[in-house]
Amino acid sequence: MAIPFVEPLDSVHYGAVTRLSPLVGRVIAENPSKFTYKGTGTYIIGRANGDVVVIDPGPHIETHRAALQRTLAGCHVRGIVITHCHSDHVPLAYWLRETTGAPTFGFGPHPRPAPSDVFDDDPADDETDTKDAGDGEEREHTDFDFVPDVVVHDGERFIDVDDWSLTAVHTPGHTSNHLCVHLDTENALFTGDHIMGWSTTVVSPPDGNMADYMNSVRKLMRRSDDILYPTHGNPVRDPAPFLAAYLDHRIEREVQILDLLAKGPATIREMVEVLYASVRRELHKPARRSVLSHMLKLRDEGRVTVADAAPVSMRATWKLHETSL
Repeated sequence: MAIPFVEPLDSVHYGAVTRLSPLVGRVIAENPSKFTYKGTGTYIIGRANGDVVVIDPGPHIETHRAALQRTLAGCHVRGIVITHCHSDHVPLAYWLRETTGAPTFGFGPHPRPAPSDVFDDDPADDETDTKDAGDGEEREHTDFDFVPDVVVHDGERFIDVDDWSLTAVHTPGHTSNHLCVHLDTENALFTGDHIMGWSTTVVSPPDGNMADYMNSVRKLMRRSDDILYPTHGNPVRDPAPFLAAYLDHRIEREVQILDLLAKGPATIREMVEVLYASVRRELHKPARRSVLSHMLKLRDEGRVTVADAAPVSMRATWKLHETSL
């Protein structure tokens, strides 16, 4: 099933607030990239000159900081919500907390991986990918130091403001601490990087976990949200078929991987060269991270294994488990 991606975000007015609903405004940071699309969308929940909550203040870009300062003038900032700790979401939270005194909310800090859990990319891949991409930007950086002032729990209503409220929805997968936020009054869900209308989501081990990710998509499928607001790109206004296609895409990718391995052992790079042959090469490196996540899930399910009992790495050769032959 093809994913019904939403309309492109063609016209972006950086530095300006766009009103998307009576309670939802968005300011897009000028940090476009292959990870962020047109830029990080900072959402401001509430009404002008009233109580508001800011979701994902975004990167430390002076023009974006100034835009938020203008937009929030006259407002009472009740809280700052961080969906997860990637560096296009967190940095301005420090400034905003210091300026407004508002507490930060999140599911928790991003855990630091043990050295034994880190799956480094092949240095040869780094050189090739940087040359192909032309921008040298190859990964999403993580703020391991961010700790929310208030840790929220799945299903917790953590903000109540007159006629609207926010409820936490924990969606691990893209990161273990990823948090979606439900605007109860409008039955709208802010999905961070868990669901994006313009692209699929990178799931990068060790903290990114494909089994968790697919279960989190299923979790949203059991809900009945009217609209999804991703941090990057336009809203998803018909969530049910979109989420079904999102999950089917991951299931189909696993079938493709198993079909490839049925023809013989292969490395992740070799698999990506086939599976993503029609995709721009600058996206092959993040694709390899997601394929690695699939491989770890399939390994845990007893369906694949590393050839010759070698350790798991980005350079390892994978094969079908004997029980899958």
